[in-house]
Amino acid sequence: MKESDADEPVAPPKLAKRRTVTDRALACTGLVLAGISAFFPWYVFLNPDKFGIQVAEGDRTRDLPNWPGREIVSVSPLAMVNKNPGEPKDIIIPDPLTTATVSSVGREDDKGPPAEDQPFPGKSPFHLLHVANGRALIEDDTGMFVVRVGSLLPDNSRLATIEQRDGKWVIVTSTGDVYSHE
Repeated sequence: MKESDADEPVAPPKLAKRRTVTDRALACTGLVLAGISAFFPWYVFLNPDKFGIQVAEGDRTRDLPNWPGREIVSVSPLAMVNKNPGEPKDIIIPDPLTTATVSSVGREDDKGPPAEDQPFPGKSPFHLLHVANGRALIEDDTGMFVVRVGSLLPDNSRLATIEQRDGKWVIVTSTGDVYSHE
């Protein structure tokens, strides 16, 4: 070190950049928003009448309100009265609601058997495919089924027995029909 170096004044440290007016405005705005954000939930909590759910006030009775009547905008044609005395009053107005029902008033009964006693319009043909272990495999036009004694068959009968006759397997239904393995 030299003696001359020790006597020289030291330069002051560089000062931080001065804050501009814009920086101060932004900082103040942030502080104000933070304060409002912290205060607003408390304001809502302390004033529920301003922010709560508004329930409609009214009397707690079951009576209808006493409002004035309203004007009728349109009238159904069925509610109109006939003001022309010359027209017949016994005009039958068709039912405006289609229900697809037909009244049987005034009709004579058919001479056939009741609907419950009528047979189906033809037997559902099925045939025996295979028999094994007390079960039979049958097939009709809707598919194949494994049945055993007591099962409901496609012709709405029940399987009565599974037998072997003349070397061929046959099934006998509750109606007496016999189906054999071909």
